[in-house]
Amino acid sequence: MTTTLIPAGAKTAATPKHRRERQGPAWVFLSPWVLGAIVLTLLPMAVSLYLSFTDYDLFNPPRWVGLRNYVQMFTEDPRYWRSVTTTLMYVVIAVPLQLALALVVALALKSMKRGKAFYRSAFYAPSLLGASMSIALVWRAIFNDGGTVDNLFGTGGWVNRPGWALIAVALLTVWQFGAPMVIFLAGLQQIPAELYEAAAVDGAGRWRQFLSVTVPMLSPVLFFNLVLQTIQAFQVFTPAFAIGAGKGGPADSTLVYTLYLYDRGFVASHMGYASAMAWVLLIVIGAVTAVLFRTSRSWVFYTSEGDR
Repeated sequence: MTTTLIPAGAKTAATPKHRRERQGPAWVFLSPWVLGAIVLTLLPMAVSLYLSFTDYDLFNPPRWVGLRNYVQMFTEDPRYWRSVTTTLMYVVIAVPLQLALALVVALALKSMKRGKAFYRSAFYAPSLLGASMSIALVWRAIFNDGGTVDNLFGTGGWVNRPGWALIAVALLTVWQFGAPMVIFLAGLQQIPAELYEAAAVDGAGRWRQFLSVTVPMLSPVLFFNLVLQTIQAFQVFTPAFAIGAGKGGPADSTLVYTLYLYDRGFVASHMGYASAMAWVLLIVIGAVTAVLFRTSRSWVFYTSEGDR
């Protein structure tokens, strides 16, 4: 018979009872978040998934119709595909322009010696105000007939021209570049100055330093902003609603996906159809995010890993 001696001070494996006792206080503090996630997120999602297979008009009990909403969406509704095309055009226009402007301003702020805090706050302010309906209505007035843009450039009212209305919506998003700018600025401040000094010794100019030092070192931050702004762009609603007068005009040129979802659900009272649209949007955003993560392996550089 052998006896195993446990050295003094050594930690023993916790029993299930002891683990439950330690986890108890954690669950107490987490309970408000868990309850909110269940009641405000998971339960509504489950109800929405059920409604997507029903015919529901908000006034009568839901009637099960199976896949009819999805079949109608993909094969019988030309406005649905128009909203998909409009949303994709908006994402392609707004996201690159917003990130490019945010990066340019962040680079300018990084090199400033005085007033950095003031300008950083000033450039961030549109991100706080731009999502409001009041700012969107002001934006509509600026690009309307006789508005500021018309008076300065004589281009007419953008919001009344099908080829320009969506650009006006995208520019409102681009104007709200403050949030990605702050993130870019934080990332730029983490790049070691020695890398720029070494590049300058090797004869690299500012443009070569930007391509060979700034972009690789900033690529994780760029990837983060790209994912975040892409997800938000697919869900754009307020600017399109205000500029398109709530109907996606002119000629459905501002009929983005969420606006058409709102129209089907709360204007036409086809809540089952709107729920199906919402789930398709969720799947598409998840797929696009997965593609971005998959492709990031070839261009995002993490210094801790030492590879690209």
